[in-house]
Amino acid sequence: MAETNRVTVAGAGLAGCEAAYQLAIRGVRVLLLEQKPLKSTPAHKSTDFAELVCSNSLRGAGLSTAPGLLKEELRRCSSLIMQAADRFSVPAGGALAVDREQFSGYITETIKNHPLIEVQTVEVQSIPEGRCIVATGPLTDGKLAREIDGIFGQPLHFYDAAAPIVSADSIDMSVAFAASRYDKGDADYINCPMDKEQYTRFVYELAGAREAEVHGFEDKKVFEGCMPVEVMARRGEDTLRFGPLKPVGLRDPRTDKRPYAVVQLRAEDKEKTMYNIVGFQTHLLHPEQKRVFGMIPGLEKAEFLRYGVMHRNSFINSPGKLDRFYRVIGRPELMFAGQMTGVEGYIESTASGLCCGVNMAREVLGKELIDFPRLTAIGSLSNYISCGSETSFQPMNINFGIIPSLEYRVKVKRDRYLAVSEKALCALDRILPEIKEDIV
Repeated sequence: MAETNRVTVAGAGLAGCEAAYQLAIRGVRVLLLEQKPLKSTPAHKSTDFAELVCSNSLRGAGLSTAPGLLKEELRRCSSLIMQAADRFSVPAGGALAVDREQFSGYITETIKNHPLIEVQTVEVQSIPEGRCIVATGPLTDGKLAREIDGIFGQPLHFYDAAAPIVSADSIDMSVAFAASRYDKGDADYINCPMDKEQYTRFVYELAGAREAEVHGFEDKKVFEGCMPVEVMARRGEDTLRFGPLKPVGLRDPRTDKRPYAVVQLRAEDKEKTMYNIVGFQTHLLHPEQKRVFGMIPGLEKAEFLRYGVMHRNSFINSPGKLDRFYRVIGRPELMFAGQMTGVEGYIESTASGLCCGVNMAREVLGKELIDFPRLTAIGSLSNYISCGSETSFQPMNINFGIIPSLEYRVKVKRDRYLAVSEKALCALDRILPEIKEDIV
């Protein structure tokens, strides 16, 4: 194949490896640039590609979970990452977890031994010319970061704090109520009222809850700019009640009185299927968030679509900057993949890499690009990063809140999610022959 048809992939993480593999199995020559072992970040320990930095879990395995659906879609699309994950899985209950070393080692060897993939060890300081997929990760910095800033006309966002997001249909509206303060404007907030006893017990548990470990690529400055809710709780029993939980201007319709404290939730999407807990940026461990925030009246059975996080993570404000194919708008030869696009998590990064690899190959081959249906998990992610809010965009894991819901009601949640997954897989299967037709 002519040199002009070679695609450069910058970064050999999950997204970069998946993109390179998808290109190569379609007969496209790839130049893969990776800085390890020449240079590493504090987050990385191994010299292998596709290193799992935090957990060895790829989350839920069943089709009643959004991560399970996304993994099944990736399998059907011949994902390298899923090949490795299934081959080197370890017991983990209802989740898919892997042996880290065998998982990364298999991917590294597959990539290095592919005849159409050339690997160069180099620190990428500028975007290569020609067709390119940039997948350098959320810790991208230096000259490359400044060049990316210039492309988009704004700096990469510094993701230091995000509140948890819960599913709207898991909020107990017999306890919570919709209202705005002082009845000004529409009733845009869901309010969870607390009496004094509930509030006191909640603050006590919150103040003593266990926090996540601070990694080497994080520092105290991350937490000073946006105080975690648990830190506020430790500063005094009334701190939250005079802060994000102040009940002023609100009345509980059950009592027609002002509550002692109120936790507010704000819609995360136009369809109001997801709500974030206002002011609840946190560094607590995920199980602790579920336990303590589940004490909030109305959220006892809340389904957490995303837990609160506080860490360093540079990302593109993708809506209006990237299209649904992860291409830079106005520069179709340049794609971005992985967490820097605003997808959050291992399999989500993999999905973006697969989408980029499949479509960049079709671009090289002169074919129409594959538009993954929004009904699918893969398509929902690309829709989220390209069509989300430009003013309040935040990275997101795959969840059923961003996948179109059913046109009919299914009362049991597990059955409802299984039906959504079945619909998604049917939509994917219809375009699978087109996705796979170029594989050699």
